[in-house]
Amino acid sequence: MKWIKRGLIFGPDGSMSWARHSALTPTPILIEPDVIRVYVGFRDEGGASRIGFVDLAADHPSTVLGVSSRPVLDIGMPGTFDDNGVILGDVIRDGDRLRMYYVGFQCVQRAKFLAFSGLAFSRDGGNSFERSSPAPVMDRDPDALFIRAVHTVLFEGGRWKAWYAGGSGWQLLNGQPYPKYAIWYTESQDGVSFRSPGTLCLDVSGSEYRIGRPRVYKKDGGYQMYFTRGDTQGGYFPGYAESIDGIKWVRRDDLLGIDLSASGWDSRTLCYPSLLRWNDRTYLFYNGNDMGRDGFGYAVGVEPSETC
Repeated sequence: MKWIKRGLIFGPDGSMSWARHSALTPTPILIEPDVIRVYVGFRDEGGASRIGFVDLAADHPSTVLGVSSRPVLDIGMPGTFDDNGVILGDVIRDGDRLRMYYVGFQCVQRAKFLAFSGLAFSRDGGNSFERSSPAPVMDRDPDALFIRAVHTVLFEGGRWKAWYAGGSGWQLLNGQPYPKYAIWYTESQDGVSFRSPGTLCLDVSGSEYRIGRPRVYKKDGGYQMYFTRGDTQGGYFPGYAESIDGIKWVRRDDLLGIDLSASGWDSRTLCYPSLLRWNDRTYLFYNGNDMGRDGFGYAVGVEPSETC
């Protein structure tokens, strides 16, 4: 599919202390038949992220209908796995409630940070979420000592299937450590306790040192995945893969269908793509330069035979 960019939608104006800048990892859900709610991570002055939302008109996502005035999920208690920030994750319907799988960050003395996965529930239509536990539902394992960050959960065949980024190392770039990770799969009977270890789905290639934020969707009896890859030259850009069973994947980055802009908010990096299908349209929400510091934008999918 080819993506036609429609521009930047929203970025914080700095008026709220908990949302000074950035709108990280945009994760859309159709909250009403004609309203798309995009959950994002807003950063404070210190860089810690709290989860809020931006409501958009489904027929014209450039139209902002509302913005959360407070976090729907705040940082955790001091000393917990998510006490230095929370980002999406995934948001899915579960009967009359919503499940939010999220990634919690913790600063520690002898590593740059730790990132593991939590679960929260909403019973008020997605306006607030309550943690299922102060402990992570997806904690470290031998193949993911520092990072085990869930980004897609699907309920199929009586099982909760999860795709996540897992990593146990650091890459030095210009003297600064950056996390190394790849994409893994695991599953659960209840979606609360995920078995360990997982199965490696996609590993880095060439000059890449990390691939993550896997967003997985059903397609033609199989699966498609959009992810983000970082390389040692400073590139940060999406990738694309396809699978029959959701575990063994074939990379098809040539089918991604989107590129950097010549100038502006997404001219240096483009990352964290996430899809939403509405009627006969497919939208792609994503971040641009500096991992979403300016906010998030979107593109509209066009099949090769169509015209813009």
